[in-house]
Amino acid sequence: MGKRIFLFIVTNIAIVLTLSIVAAFLGVGSGIGPEGLNLQALALFCLFWGMGGAFMSLQMSRWIAKRATGVQLVDGRTGNSQADWLYETVGRLTRQANLPMPEVGIYDSPEVNAFATGPSKSRSLVAVSSGLLRSMRPDEVEGVLAHEVAHIANGDMVTMTLLQGVMNAFVMFAARVIAYALTRSGDSRNNNGGSYYLIVIVLQIVLGIFAALVVNWFSRHREFKADHGGATLAGRERMLGALRRLAANHELVETEHQALATMKINGGRSWAALFSTHPPIEERIKALENFR
Repeated sequence: MGKRIFLFIVTNIAIVLTLSIVAAFLGVGSGIGPEGLNLQALALFCLFWGMGGAFMSLQMSRWIAKRATGVQLVDGRTGNSQADWLYETVGRLTRQANLPMPEVGIYDSPEVNAFATGPSKSRSLVAVSSGLLRSMRPDEVEGVLAHEVAHIANGDMVTMTLLQGVMNAFVMFAARVIAYALTRSGDSRNNNGGSYYLIVIVLQIVLGIFAALVVNWFSRHREFKADHGGATLAGRERMLGALRRLAANHELVETEHQALATMKINGGRSWAALFSTHPPIEERIKALENFR
């Protein structure tokens, strides 16, 4: 856990520093100064930071995932029958989906889970936990792999990044406009005072919660779509078998690390369904049983 926190801090510092340098070089200003509020400049500022941070995270996603979970890549020539089968199965599924071969890996964890990540269809990663390989039959594992390949085929990583970037920009823009309106007075210096920045921070937290509802709603929607895609690639019974096995082993699904939640096949049980990145397994099973 400490390693993941360290990576989170380091990568976020790197993103902020990089964007700060680029913003200074391009002359991207905040849009709020002694002359007042410039909505066009503010929108550009928020779009730059909102989309820039999201896309930098996307570009680093494969690297971060491998180091956060300790993924060991396999190439189909390890001599380990299970690892080689895993690689060959991913290869077959990606060929069916007309996709380039992704990196394939296994990470050591008792959790029953898998994930797909990467900045593009040609630079993706599919990884499974050792706990999943121990707990599932080969046909169930194939269903899980098909689900992850479907995520890549659907372009979910890029789509989620676009949505997250837009929501980040909206939150930044709305918070600053509202804070400016609340603190505006005859003395323009008041707009740069502590009250303005305090209101911005509070509004970003509140608006960020509503933005998370939108992002997580879309994340839940894409899980149903990936289930259908997995059923098309591996067969509905294999996909259903994988989901039923996940339902039976839900207590082994790790839910502590929310930064990785959207990459996984199962997000576990959330305290509030609206904030969950994954719909309940029971709903996914029902939807797939009714899928034709």
